[in-house]
Amino acid sequence: MGEQKRKESSNNEFIFGKKNYKFMLIGLGFIALGFILMSGGGSDDPNVFDPSIFSWRRIRLAPALVLIGFGIQVYAILLNPNKDSKS
Repeated sequence: MGEQKRKESSNNEFIFGKKNYKFMLIGLGFIALGFILMSGGGSDDPNVFDPSIFSWRRIRLAPALVLIGFGIQVYAILLNPNKDSKS
């Protein structure tokens, strides 16, 4: 009898709500964009220095986007999906 109730209560229930998953995808997008902006700038010849690795985009913007993405992920995990936003 106890097993029957457990099966009924755990049927099609996710840990997070739809809103949580939406914020998680947004956070993953920020993180992916940050890593994409960080990439590149290398030189084919190891004897030639390429100063483009110190550009504003790679030093400031991309790490900021990654950190914002991690912040959004933390918010998505802590967001209460059962809380009614209308009240």
